[in-house]
Amino acid sequence: MSRAVLRQALRKLGHDVIEAVDGESAWKLAIQERVRVVVSDWTMPQMDGLELCRKIRKAAGGDYTYFILLTARDANGENQQAAADAGVDDFLTKPLDFTELWNRLRVAERILRYATQVRQLEEMLPICSYCKKIRDDQNYWQQIEGYINDRTGSEFSHSICPDCYQRVVIPELEKMRQESK
Repeated sequence: MSRAVLRQALRKLGHDVIEAVDGESAWKLAIQERVRVVVSDWTMPQMDGLELCRKIRKAAGGDYTYFILLTARDANGENQQAAADAGVDDFLTKPLDFTELWNRLRVAERILRYATQVRQLEEMLPICSYCKKIRDDQNYWQQIEGYINDRTGSEFSHSICPDCYQRVVIPELEKMRQESK
């Protein structure tokens, strides 16, 4: 019954709804569908809402997932602490208050928009136009190979592409020949 009420409320607010009958199904859908907002009950069969949130946080990849926990439990400090420790972003108590849900979803939209902007900014690499060094988070400039190696463990081998061979290497070799005469 609670799921039907929540579904109707979310649809009335203009949201697409993907439903799960239990925590395990919700986990599979969250990963498969890459959902951005989860509204989960605390108490569910097979996996409770806190465990679902922990698993979503642990599997976090690119986009942030905003997690709202809906529960009949008291909103006391102990329950809110348990929810926050699991990674829950927001906490709503039953019975579902339509206006409160609307407000929480608006906050979720703003947070997700900002999270996306931050991720996009972090993905931009400040690179020197001349020497091609990259600036890291501590304002240290280093060769691109070192920067990538520090973050991914990738190793590099070096070579010369055909264009640079023609444009740089051949003129340098010719210059050396002229100087040695």
